[in-house]
Amino acid sequence: MFQSLIFILILRVFCVLAQSDENCETLPFQLHLIKEEYDELGRLQRTCDGEVTVNKCEGFCSSQVQPSVITPTGFLKECYCCRESFLKDTLVTLSHCYDPDGVRLTSNEMATMDLRLKEPTECKCFKCGDFSR
Repeated sequence: MFQSLIFILILRVFCVLAQSDENCETLPFQLHLIKEEYDELGRLQRTCDGEVTVNKCEGFCSSQVQPSVITPTGFLKECYCCRESFLKDTLVTLSHCYDPDGVRLTSNEMATMDLRLKEPTECKCFKCGDFSR
């Protein structure tokens, strides 16, 4: 009985500490993108690449584990994950394009490629595995 009481107290202290450490935020992230473009017959037209900076969600969310006589494992788990709460369309430009032979393209319309990405503008903690939002 005494060990169970100590275990419950430790869990409660952990839950309070975890809640104070919650820190889910949007951070810039540098990404190397490569995109291939094909014609209507499926032949490679060009390959473009470049370094782009986009936002990502990163951080800690409070989660907790509590003893439970109802669950089969004996513990009730509430897990939260840092995820995007709002996305925006972002236009990025890949500035290095090459033909199928690896020769760099220099003509105005083929030398760069614009891509539309969705990136997070806001992040927050969501219940893990909840994709219904």
